[in-house]
Amino acid sequence: MTASSRKCAVFAAALAVGFILVGAKAQNPVGSLGAGTLGSLILPNNGVTKHEGSWDRRGGNADMRGVNPGETITLMDVKGAGIVRRFWVTIAPRATENIHRQAILRMYWDGETKPSVESPIGDFFGVGFGKQVDYQSLPLNQTSGGYNCYWPMPFHKSARWTLTNLSKSRIDAFYYNIDYTAYDKLPADTRLFHAQWRRENPTTPDKNYTILEATGAGHYVGTAMFMQNLRGRGLGFLEGDEMIWVDGEKEPSVIGTGAEDYFSSGWYYDRGTYSANYHGIQIKDTENGRINTYRWHIEDAMPFKKSIKVTIEHGTNNDHKTDYSSVAYWYQTEPHTPFYTMPSDPADLLPYLPPPPTRIPSAVEGESLVDKTKVTTGTVQAQMLEGVFDGSWSGGSQLWWIPDEPNGTLESTVQVPTAGTYEVTAYLTTAPDYGTFRLDVNGQPIGGEMSLYSEEVSESGPIPLGNIRLKAGPNVFKVVNTGKDSRSTGHMFGLDAIVMKPVD
Repeated sequence: MTASSRKCAVFAAALAVGFILVGAKAQNPVGSLGAGTLGSLILPNNGVTKHEGSWDRRGGNADMRGVNPGETITLMDVKGAGIVRRFWVTIAPRATENIHRQAILRMYWDGETKPSVESPIGDFFGVGFGKQVDYQSLPLNQTSGGYNCYWPMPFHKSARWTLTNLSKSRIDAFYYNIDYTAYDKLPADTRLFHAQWRRENPTTPDKNYTILEATGAGHYVGTAMFMQNLRGRGLGFLEGDEMIWVDGEKEPSVIGTGAEDYFSSGWYYDRGTYSANYHGIQIKDTENGRINTYRWHIEDAMPFKKSIKVTIEHGTNNDHKTDYSSVAYWYQTEPHTPFYTMPSDPADLLPYLPPPPTRIPSAVEGESLVDKTKVTTGTVQAQMLEGVFDGSWSGGSQLWWIPDEPNGTLESTVQVPTAGTYEVTAYLTTAPDYGTFRLDVNGQPIGGEMSLYSEEVSESGPIPLGNIRLKAGPNVFKVVNTGKDSRSTGHMFGLDAIVMKPVD
């Protein structure tokens, strides 16, 4: 670089900084409203430090407040203009499911009678299902018993916050600190903070779940989502795409490629839980079909001038029966659209826990045989089916054989405790891409040829294979692919379970 070009570069950089500082001064007549970000710390902040909290007004160490069942307490009630910069909470009893879901936080700005923030306390801080999970993100986190919020929350005339305990448990100790900056006034177009909890249990077939529906002018800044498969195991609901409409458009401006993609992850969160500044997953529970995830639109806030509708599918084309709940976070001018009506029965706020998968009594589960199985072509693996397809599979899973070519064989060993004659019953899977098979046991054919083709994926129910003599110890079960139905598109095979009932 020449000397003259270096001088030009320095001049351009200085000019850019000058524009930033002048712009900040022009746009922020009360000082740096963006205080808290590193870049703004060099600018004057003309506000006055203020604080509300649960400290012991008598000067002792009882720095908490108790909340009886059915009681509402006021956390903050101040007049004037200001911006809340930090909100911290800790709760005893700790990590209690019903308190996290049935203690409702509400925030009212500028004398409004309907809240701009309404959410169960645990969900507001980004973790649902009544759980407490440590994680880190830029505006929200939970760390070692502390719940922290750094969303800036401005108000022009007043701020009033309440907490209502709808649970049957007493909150023995609710500790909180609210740190805010008071100003003479804020710019008239300063957007107000909003957060809304919603739930659909169950979600509506063929209809997207709505995360946010708002009217006015503002910008959407993110959501925490709590997704539960009502059928239990399986995360197939993650195939759902987000769809977002702005300012009354007929077609959505945003159409996504999958739920975990929207939350800035991939492959059904196959690397497990993590937390980052703008996105993460705090809970991945495959046994119960449960996901807790978040995404903040901080670098990519979504502006709207008249309205916004943020939705997401529950599975491909909304084909999964789910319990979805969420907290949406956004800024807008008032008045805001009336909020979703929270359940009148506090019990309907509590998380749903699906029953464990059913199991056929005395059955040998197909998925338990995967490690004892050899195939002449393709691969064999355990496949979770419960919650992915309609039907009920024993243990929720199956042994799944995916041949590379027709006419292959599969062999597995099954332990039998006592020699004798057994009545053998198979429970198989049928599907549009499954083949035709016969079964041999210890070299002896049993049953007849079976076509496993069907138009939809389903569990076959019991298929009697007759009586056969089995020896004590390992017995070799062999599956032979004999072709396929003309309508089938493949030669796959699925074993849910085998039942061997002694007859002598």
